Amino acid sequence: MLDVYIAKTIVTLNRSQPDATAIAVRDGMIVEVGSLSSLEPWLLREPHVIHRTFESDVMVPGFIDPHLHPAMAAVILPMHFITAMPWSLPWREVPATVTPEAFDREMVRILAEVDDEITIFWGHHDLWHGAMHRSRIDQLSGDRPVVVWNRSFHELHMNHACMLHLGIDEVLAQRRKQVDLDAGRFYENGLGFAISRLNPFILEDARFRQGLERLREVVHFGGHTTIGDMAVGLFDFERELRESRAIFGGPETFFRVEQVPHGGVLTHGRSAEEALAQLSSLAAESGPKLTFRKRIKFFADGAFFSQLAQLLPPGYLDGHEGEWLMVPELLEAKLREFWHAGYRIHVHVTGDRAVELTLSILEQLQSELPRTNHGFTLEHMGYATPEQLAWAKQLGVSVSANIYYLHELASRYAEMSVGYERASSMGRLGTCFDEGLITALHSDFTMAPAQPLLNMWVAVNRVNAQGELMAESERLTPAQALAAVTINAAKILGIEHETGSLRAGKRADVTILSDNPLSVDPMAIRDIAVKGTLFEGTLRLNEPLHDIG
Repeated sequence: MLDVYIAKTIVTLNRSQPDATAIAVRDGMIVEVGSLSSLEPWLLREPHVIHRTFESDVMVPGFIDPHLHPAMAAVILPMHFITAMPWSLPWREVPATVTPEAFDREMVRILAEVDDEITIFWGHHDLWHGAMHRSRIDQLSGDRPVVVWNRSFHELHMNHACMLHLGIDEVLAQRRKQVDLDAGRFYENGLGFAISRLNPFILEDARFRQGLERLREVVHFGGHTTIGDMAVGLFDFERELRESRAIFGGPETFFRVEQVPHGGVLTHGRSAEEALAQLSSLAAESGPKLTFRKRIKFFADGAFFSQLAQLLPPGYLDGHEGEWLMVPELLEAKLREFWHAGYRIHVHVTGDRAVELTLSILEQLQSELPRTNHGFTLEHMGYATPEQLAWAKQLGVSVSANIYYLHELASRYAEMSVGYERASSMGRLGTCFDEGLITALHSDFTMAPAQPLLNMWVAVNRVNAQGELMAESERLTPAQALAAVTINAAKILGIEHETGSLRAGKRADVTILSDNPLSVDPMAIRDIAVKGTLFEGTLRLNEPLHDIG
């Protein structure tokens, strides 16, 4: 049986036939894209149903977010959001909180309404909400355990009551790097220590499953048909595998998850041979909706939101230094192991110094063992120089960028972090496309909303939260931005032969929109409604905002 869907316009991203009005689907695969007239040879030969529900709407290839973190989202989504930018979630709207006083008032309000074992707030950023400190939290709540998690997720602060509750004392803390016990601050690698103490609470079965269920709704809400879990093992490798399979593997999920292990976790305490054996085992156990392939993810420098990216001179305005998540010597050793084993490697780089290091390592690895079509990808790439992007092209590197940095942070970072020139040129996407780099957009959810149309809007308009145009020459065309959340994102994950564009023989992954992002006013792209998706031919309509608990 053929299911034939009619639309006002179908944007295929298939150069041979860029536009269509009808798509025929059988058993989850695309049979043909064209018009009712061009499909007639199929319709004469096979039973079929013609669906006209969307004949006033627009269809595009199913959206792909190649880099988000389901486990991190599952931990964050049950928290209490206090954020500098408004957030639109499937179950509620979160208003903006933009001053230290407002942040503290919101904490006090929520504390009066809830009775959590540990009350956790997410979304704090110094540049809006002021410096956080243990004493500040103690003044608001001295006897109840409270955690204030930074917007970056790479650091948190907790009050004295929380440290007592978790059994954290000076003896424990002094053995850990990147911990400031007096301030109640745990950052970068020190965050891992704090998480190890918080895990019984944040990974409690019911709470974690609720978070994954909420993440599933967020993914549906954004119109995705594929996501990349770009660091499986952030919290608890086995727990994440088990719960992800339980929540995402069933019929209620209308997207697939491409799983990329956290290299630091996977290789910790293991030889290269042991790590590679485990990866092979994971790939063999993959299912139709959750798939491990020959891919690995490593982290170079610190968080962008925390201003811990490693920068080349002139550095930060206040002279502080960034942080390494993996020291350069160890990063080189790990990349070498997996490069020689033939893996597609993804590296978290937020600052241009980390980009420089990573490209230098790759150049050395290419001299040792030349590889083509290797899929080496720079993840995030908040800051990079034009010369580095030309170098990346020579090395065959791809870019998966978080362009939302520009919208939320550019104005504040221009004034208080790195100066106007570098703040305005965050995410040099125009240069990436000019150089011919395979370039995709991602959310790194919850570092940005998991809304591809919003990311497209930022990439096309480069307008920050204050309404200022930033580095106009780095803007993408709407067609480039759409490619960046579909076919290019598929290339980043190495699945472009399966999905990412609409043509015969590919999976029937389609996102249904209320208007055409290629023809509307560019400033209206983010206002287009996601009406639903076809995931391997199965229709899933978006529902109005609702409370899912």
